[in-house]
Amino acid sequence: MSDLSRRTLLAGSGATLMTSGAAIAAREAAMPPLRMVRTNGITLAVHEAGAGPAVVLLHGFPALAFSWRHQIPALVAAGYRVIVPDLRGYGRSDAPAAVEDYDIAHLTGDMVGLLDALGIDQAVFMGHDWGGLLAWQMPLFHEARVAGVIGVNTPFIPHWMLWLHPDLVAAARPEGRALVADPAIDPIAQMREVYSRKMYVLLFQDGTAADDAMNQNPRGTLQNSYRTDLITAAAWGKLPPAVANMEYYGQPLPARFPGRDVLRADELDVYAGHFASTGFTPAINWYRNLSRNWRAGRDVDQTIRVPSLMISGAHDVVLRPSMAEGMSAYVKDLDRHVIDDCWHWTPEEKPVQLNALAVEWLARRHPARR
Repeated sequence: MSDLSRRTLLAGSGATLMTSGAAIAAREAAMPPLRMVRTNGITLAVHEAGAGPAVVLLHGFPALAFSWRHQIPALVAAGYRVIVPDLRGYGRSDAPAAVEDYDIAHLTGDMVGLLDALGIDQAVFMGHDWGGLLAWQMPLFHEARVAGVIGVNTPFIPHWMLWLHPDLVAAARPEGRALVADPAIDPIAQMREVYSRKMYVLLFQDGTAADDAMNQNPRGTLQNSYRTDLITAAAWGKLPPAVANMEYYGQPLPARFPGRDVLRADELDVYAGHFASTGFTPAINWYRNLSRNWRAGRDVDQTIRVPSLMISGAHDVVLRPSMAEGMSAYVKDLDRHVIDDCWHWTPEEKPVQLNALAVEWLARRHPARR
């Protein structure tokens, strides 16, 4: 290839990338203005809108602040100051290289620093998926900064024993060999007794094969993840062992995705564009700190004393509504709801229902001044 034709090709590729970037920016225009906020030694990309009591929205894996685009207008209209960061390692926020920089001390420290930077004493933390895990940890480590917690899909299970809940263990061990989670033992060590090596949380612990596979096709990885209209939790345990063992990520993509897309093509473009830029490793590093997080909380009282709301998706096969049934033993002021005909991606699958539940609870427990 001549130098001229090579330069022409590269120029064309650059134009395509710029066009793609412009298109993604246009699709994100519905989000509130973005600003960069320095906190806890890193910079977070933060969207903010509204005035009133603060509500911080924490996205999950593999997601972005963009995941909350349907909740922001409803919360602002209800009289709240809504703060929506791309969390550490995601989107336009900083992504430190060290695995240990994604442990719970850093993640909760980011939120405290964010409140400090914005001049906020307390906030309600509303989290989905991994954002829910983070939201529930906030009152354990920084109770004075937490006005309340709204967990979306993610129940509070003490000492990081989420994946060792009996409902999940029973499906993975259909032959009936029971395992009772022991909070005194590293949860990853216990999970290795239950699940296959390809179970996604365990696969993330063992090298970068999952990262490499996911990074090869970010769009396919995300489209395969963001599914709805799947099997129900009741039918899940009857499927092949690979399903019960949650062998979700780092595996060959199916020729035909199950169920139905959660995201429109233009919405998927936003996610795919960001993860093509950052890769999945920073987000996966959150999982690589489960043992470290367990050690950090071994001597921490697991009682949550702030007002809390738990919203489950009726058909979420991993974060099952039944897993929230024992929460009241640890969460002393708890309201619970289940959204019908809903799988895992509740903020995007059932925004109207989620918004109504969140706004009603906030109006009762943390009313906005009018």
